[in-house]
Amino acid sequence: MPFWPSPISTRDVAGSSVRPGWPTAQNGRVWWTEDRPDEGGRTTIVCRAADGTRHELLQAPWSARTRVHEYGGRPYAVTPEGEVVFANLKDQRLYILRDNGEPKPLTEEGGRYADLSVRDGQVWCVRERHDDDGKVTRSIVSIPLDGGEILEWATGCDFYASPAISPDGRHLAYVCWNHPRMPWNGTELRVTRLAGGGSWTVKGGLAESVLAPTWKDDSSLYLVSDCSGWWNLYEVGLHGDGPRAIHSAEEEFTLPPWRLGGLPYTVLGDGRLAVLHGRGDLRLGVLDPVSGTLTDLDVPYDGWDAALAAEGTSVVGIGYAPTTPRSVISVDTASGESRSLWGDQSRLPDPAYLPVPRAVESPVPAFLYPPYGPATDGVPPFVIFVHGGPTAHADTALDLEKAFLTSRGIGVLDVNYGGSTGYGRAYRDRLKGQWGLVDVADTVAAAEWLAAEGLADPRRIAVRGGSAGGWTVMAACCRSDVFAGGVSYFGVSALAPLAAHTHDFESRYMEWLVGPADPQVYASREPLALVDGVTCPMLLLQGLDDPVVPAEQSAAFAEALSERGVPCTYLAFEGESHGFRRTETRVAALAAELAFYQQLFA
Repeated sequence: MPFWPSPISTRDVAGSSVRPGWPTAQNGRVWWTEDRPDEGGRTTIVCRAADGTRHELLQAPWSARTRVHEYGGRPYAVTPEGEVVFANLKDQRLYILRDNGEPKPLTEEGGRYADLSVRDGQVWCVRERHDDDGKVTRSIVSIPLDGGEILEWATGCDFYASPAISPDGRHLAYVCWNHPRMPWNGTELRVTRLAGGGSWTVKGGLAESVLAPTWKDDSSLYLVSDCSGWWNLYEVGLHGDGPRAIHSAEEEFTLPPWRLGGLPYTVLGDGRLAVLHGRGDLRLGVLDPVSGTLTDLDVPYDGWDAALAAEGTSVVGIGYAPTTPRSVISVDTASGESRSLWGDQSRLPDPAYLPVPRAVESPVPAFLYPPYGPATDGVPPFVIFVHGGPTAHADTALDLEKAFLTSRGIGVLDVNYGGSTGYGRAYRDRLKGQWGLVDVADTVAAAEWLAAEGLADPRRIAVRGGSAGGWTVMAACCRSDVFAGGVSYFGVSALAPLAAHTHDFESRYMEWLVGPADPQVYASREPLALVDGVTCPMLLLQGLDDPVVPAEQSAAFAEALSERGVPCTYLAFEGESHGFRRTETRVAALAAELAFYQQLFA
């Protein structure tokens, strides 16, 4: 088929992701981070003053990004005086940015810091250390703003998150867990007495995911737990007494904490809670913790990132919609009025070229993005998008990668296969021990559904995904002939090498996804062992500095395909990590992907 001409170029897509994150609201001012692909993927911090003026606080080469868990998290905090403490990407030290604009170091090299907050002249955060022998340890520490000894308050567990000091300053609450669990499998909410010592578990365990604790008062906390099968909000006493569901619903009130520092709800000045909830995309609402009444706010945003901040009865968050990029949004919960504080609208095309998704069951939850304009033969080609994680989900945020394809006459189906979040614990647990089977079967079934419904030409359906999604792409091409071709971004092809070389956070993840290490089981699942089943062309793209999925994973699969005479293009990019951040890399990758589809769908 001839592709339709499109006003959306590779550079439009590559430079479109000036993405805000991690909002903070204080004394009429709002801070947030901005990821900037045109500046080599640098992350800066921006402050919007009460009069609406916008100030960039970090100039190049400073970059506010932490490498805790490799995926990072909230990289900064604001002091009561409005000074900013941040983690610098290059050396991972904490710095304080005072009024003169020159960052001053607070820590020495040798640590990584995330989930930062400031209280009583101290930075409270998670610290991660990597020893020379490769051992990784984590703890919750306090760091004096004026210099002095760094104190450890919680140690001994493999992972920590969400440190929070009680209003009276007497207790520290936090979430912790140990290998081989991930935070969506089983965590504990613990409390440590700061004067005199002593720690105890308040809620959680091996089969309960407890997240995002916030103090209600000196003797009780709010938290999110999936003990009902859904991540719902609860109130619990300081010593674990009287856990009470604030609002029970078959909905999720948070997202999986791949990055540290998110807050899916926040306490307003009048005691109510601004909350996120829903299936798939999360809506913004106000919850009365006494009556349990939940009222959605009428705002023009379909979903929100799980990072809210409150000041008085106003809440600030990162909202999005299919035709609106992620933007910093302030909502007055008293009046319901919302206003955009910042959003990068500069490179958006005519809205007619932005596809609006339709939620479908295919037979699993998915979002259908129809192609722009009529195809010449009435049945267009399609690309199945497979999200990474795999404990994550596809949302409906504006994505110019999708518009890049749909504006050229190629439809997109974004699939939430079994194991995706947003649909309860039972749906997440469909993938337990079944990675490479359930995700593949659901993706293949989605493609077959497209063809059976007459929505896609069955001979022109491709599949693409990144990271865990790249694994599913490779495995689906090994196990099925339904796809005309596959595109994998930094995908997993072999399990034993991944377990041996990936980062600590996910080093035991496969025990849940696949099961204990067993060569026969691995050989029955991993794409590299099943490569003889691939008959369609493939495009593999990889960053050479990837600490999560080493470059050898894609390279080995590409070599195996070439040895068997299967058409394969392998593109590796110097200086790129897990997820491409630089504009020039994104341009090259997307151009290669488009050329690949042009050959497939000709």
